[in-house]
Amino acid sequence: MPTTTPPFRADMVGSLLRPASLKEARHKHEQGQITADELQRIEDQEIVNVLAKQEEVGLQLATDGEFRRSWWHFDFFWQLKGCERIVLDHGIQFHGTQTKPEGLKVTGKLDFPADHPMLGHFRFLKANTSLLPKMTIPSPSVMHFRGGRNAISRQAYPDMGAYFDDLAKLYAKAIMAFYDAGCRYLQLDDTVWAYLCSKEQLAEAKARGEDVDKLPSIYANALNTALKAKPADMTITTHVCRGNFRSTWISEGGYEPVAELLLGDIAYDGYFLEYDTQRAGGLEPLRFLPKGKKCVVVGLVTSKSGTLEKRDDIKRRIDEAGKYASLDQLCLSPQCGFASTEEGNILTEEQQWAKLKMIVEIAQDVWS
Repeated sequence: MPTTTPPFRADMVGSLLRPASLKEARHKHEQGQITADELQRIEDQEIVNVLAKQEEVGLQLATDGEFRRSWWHFDFFWQLKGCERIVLDHGIQFHGTQTKPEGLKVTGKLDFPADHPMLGHFRFLKANTSLLPKMTIPSPSVMHFRGGRNAISRQAYPDMGAYFDDLAKLYAKAIMAFYDAGCRYLQLDDTVWAYLCSKEQLAEAKARGEDVDKLPSIYANALNTALKAKPADMTITTHVCRGNFRSTWISEGGYEPVAELLLGDIAYDGYFLEYDTQRAGGLEPLRFLPKGKKCVVVGLVTSKSGTLEKRDDIKRRIDEAGKYASLDQLCLSPQCGFASTEEGNILTEEQQWAKLKMIVEIAQDVWS
């Protein structure tokens, strides 16, 4: 049956390809050729356009495409109290390419500011769409994993337990701030649970001095503490990603090592799980999805390529997923956003919209 509350049978992760006019405007602003107000006017117009397009393809939700961001995560983190943007010697290493050399350091006590700019971003989104506005922010685990202890001030946090306590409080405060702004569909984007399934990423974390055996329970506790703030009429999901930069990736490995904890013990309402390639392993971990209101949005359509999948292939994979979880607990989406960073993946806007329209039509066929 169709759903009237999120996640929807046809859903999307969040980010969308930036139009050429927006990329040009952001470049001009960086060069000092246009003002911040002029850039915002262009962002506003392009967001209004992309909201109309989401309605046109038949989605029940809408995001702002993350059009005001350069990164899916750092733009949120850099505006938190106690966090600073840093320039690194090198970017994050993906297969065959690197990102811009930017990062994050915790330099003081953490807090969520009442004037965080993304609250205003959400209000603009909500005011300009008749669809359910969906907000995406990075998960608290993302703030810790890659930098770890070395990226956190020992003066501010000599004890890591206090750091994770403050991180959970920060996110509880953020959840309520977005709720008070009118948000009823919030998504915490998270690469870390996929990294915890990757032998390569676990080895790198060990080399940074992390006790990787303890990290899953530490992250789960922080998330559950934050999620206690969620009002009953708010849906909070997570998206688990293996990396998505210019159509490349970072990690591989099936969900089996973390599925029971992630799906069974963390108080999310739903999970967007990447399943567009063999890097994600099989669908068997869906068996850990508890019976009831939780659901999995199966990411069977890739955002990394413009090639349109065969509809019958997608339907067969949905049927396969139904062997491990109730079909009524499943939905369909791309495996990730189309532009986790402002550079975007290697496909056209037309191909992006064709994929989202196909997802809507497949969902109508499967769940009608």
